[in-house]
Amino acid sequence: MTTYILRRILSSIPVLFGILFATFALARWIPSDPCRAILGEKATDEVCDRFIHEHGLDRPIPIQFGYYLNEIAHGDFGRSFRYGEPVSKILVERLPTTVELSFSALFVALIIGIPLGVISAVKHNSWIDVLTMFWANIGVSMPVFWLGLMLAYIFALLLRDTPFQLPPSGRLSPGVLPTSFAKAWGWELEPGFLASVVDFLSRMNILNAILSRDWDLLKDAVKHLILPSLALGTIPMALIARMTRSSMLEVLGQDYIRTARAKGLPKAKVVLKHALRNALLPLVTVIGLSLGSLLGGAVLTETVFGLNGVGRILYDAITARDYGIVQAFTAVIAIFFVILNLLVDISYAYLDPRIRLE
Repeated sequence: MTTYILRRILSSIPVLFGILFATFALARWIPSDPCRAILGEKATDEVCDRFIHEHGLDRPIPIQFGYYLNEIAHGDFGRSFRYGEPVSKILVERLPTTVELSFSALFVALIIGIPLGVISAVKHNSWIDVLTMFWANIGVSMPVFWLGLMLAYIFALLLRDTPFQLPPSGRLSPGVLPTSFAKAWGWELEPGFLASVVDFLSRMNILNAILSRDWDLLKDAVKHLILPSLALGTIPMALIARMTRSSMLEVLGQDYIRTARAKGLPKAKVVLKHALRNALLPLVTVIGLSLGSLLGGAVLTETVFGLNGVGRILYDAITARDYGIVQAFTAVIAIFFVILNLLVDISYAYLDPRIRLE
């Protein structure tokens, strides 16, 4: 197992290198003027020449890429042209929102999609099966931005002043000021890597509320995440339900399932312990890819619900040709995908002992 993990990590390095170079080169080959995209159309040629020289944009791309790799090796993603701040600081400020939203959406997709898929497979060709797959197809077909607006309209306007009212935007209610769990624990951290990690984690409101035992903050944060999570998690929920159903149908027809039933084992035990575990292999792959897609595709959801995450700032960075932010977020998402694929492969050996990754 250890040899396999090391081999996969080493083989991922060229992949990450290629992604970084492709993003770096394509961003600079696009016909555009980053100077006027940032400083405005009234910027003179002299000002733009000085701007391009100061930021090294007049050097050959391989040399620029070499400097960029050197900065990354020292833990520096450079500075943002648009905001004039270190990109690493922007990552710490914006990425937690997207990570929290993505995991919340995946949680919603799992707790609804897997049970629906199992029930649909057990009740194969019944009205429950037809109705479940009907709603799954609708879930795949609904655009995220439309569903988000409809959810906000229903739960914020139509159900206003009822127990079912939910906030249509933002991460916390006005006046709710979260306190970092580090302060709640009495930690005093010096500026550095550890302080940045703690700051990153404390910006995830749900995790911060649990660690600091602030239950009012937890309740408010969860209430604000329900609608965005439903909107973003509907498509993966439908995919997971359909994949669970198809995998379960294949497993339920195997000989060992019929043998388990013939021995008189309870139906629930046969379905959950024997059938579902063996149906998880293709499902785990879909879950891993869904989480990566959620992390990289939350732009519309964040825009609809007014969340200051990666999506909005990445859109602004692409519009303004702010290369540092585009490259940093692309690198982070690529690393996340590589780690997810590794975890999925490792989980195969746990779910099915017949698989030997070595």
